[in-house]
Amino acid sequence: MAPQETSPDGTRRRPHRVYREGAEPDPRFTLANERTFLAWLRTSLALMAGGVGIEALNAVAPGASNPARTALAVLLLGGGVVCSATAFTRWAATERALRTGQPLPAPKLAPVLGYALTAVGVAACALLLITGS
Repeated sequence: MAPQETSPDGTRRRPHRVYREGAEPDPRFTLANERTFLAWLRTSLALMAGGVGIEALNAVAPGASNPARTALAVLLLGGGVVCSATAFTRWAATERALRTGQPLPAPKLAPVLGYALTAVGVAACALLLITGS
């Protein structure tokens, strides 16, 4: 077994690419960064649950399956996947910036997610008005 790499404070924490750099920041900042990471994960779970819910409505709707509902469900599921995939990357970049005293990285996903959810909401309203269910 390979020897464990340790961070500057002697602990064996992962990911090494984050913890091997800089000095230990104030724990309040690290915990706030962790809470933000968990909030992004909750957002991704909500998006995926919305996608599953819309597709479940599609499955029980009378008549043929509605491709617009399926597309809306896929958009929400895809948004949840992207959100969860980028949450850890964002956490690591912020933690690295805290440890090295660099400026915090700009939020890249937040504006995209905000505009995308606006478009999905408008599409969902239009779908309800068109299909009546």
